Amino acid sequence: MTDLIKQAAADLVKSKYAIALTGAGISTESGIPDFRGPSGIWTKDPEAEKRAYRVYAQFQKDPKRYWIDRLTMPSLLGNLDRYAPNPGHIALAELEKMGILKWVITQNIDGLHQKAGSSKVLDYHGNAFKLRCLACGSRFESGTFDLKKIMEEDRLPPLCSGCRGVLKSDVVHFHEPIPFDVAEQSLEEASRCDVALICGTSAVVYPFARLPQVAKQRPRGSESVIIEVNAEPTPLTERGISDYLLKGKTGETLPKIVDEVKRLMDTKK
Repeated sequence: MTDLIKQAAADLVKSKYAIALTGAGISTESGIPDFRGPSGIWTKDPEAEKRAYRVYAQFQKDPKRYWIDRLTMPSLLGNLDRYAPNPGHIALAELEKMGILKWVITQNIDGLHQKAGSSKVLDYHGNAFKLRCLACGSRFESGTFDLKKIMEEDRLPPLCSGCRGVLKSDVVHFHEPIPFDVAEQSLEEASRCDVALICGTSAVVYPFARLPQVAKQRPRGSESVIIEVNAEPTPLTERGISDYLLKGKTGETLPKIVDEVKRLMDTKK
């Protein structure tokens, strides 16, 4: 493992455009429950998963009912405000500050990368703390609107302050397309990178799962180096998409990589 940490650090230091792709594995280390793991929310409650598959259709049919349900029913993940970034999130933020990591593209909706200090984050599946206009694509912090008051005054659904289009949670529901701006930029970053850190995801949920493959192919030049940081081997490991696997928790492995990156950069001075 020590040799692979040194290799990962060396690849990052040599990189001209590194990105990170992150999934549920980095968030579960902060205590956020996953959905499909052995103790996952949907594993324990299959009916909740069935309901989740119907949410977007409900929004399309009756946006007011969608918002009433959101504002009166408990969230499956509880209060996301109470969770804090772990050392894995902080390590990725450090790599950005050092000028190495250009973007984090995450499947997670919890905003923990931003809390950790990462400023260049693409929330591939949306952000639980934002609202999005389906007409013009504008996003707003949830606190911009007093949603409870809007409900009490029977003015649901909330409307975009710009175009007056209907707002929904920024979270991407099942059967909902990935917002065009995020999908387009994510593909652009994946095709541009020369190193990709795959952290806490097996990348089997599409279309996100295309991104490691796009990075590997790198249409603009030679193949990128794909570094996988996961607790167990994944389909990316088995199919040879990742060049090597650092097996372990992201919160333990990524800080070690950052320490080695700092050592290498110090020796260059």
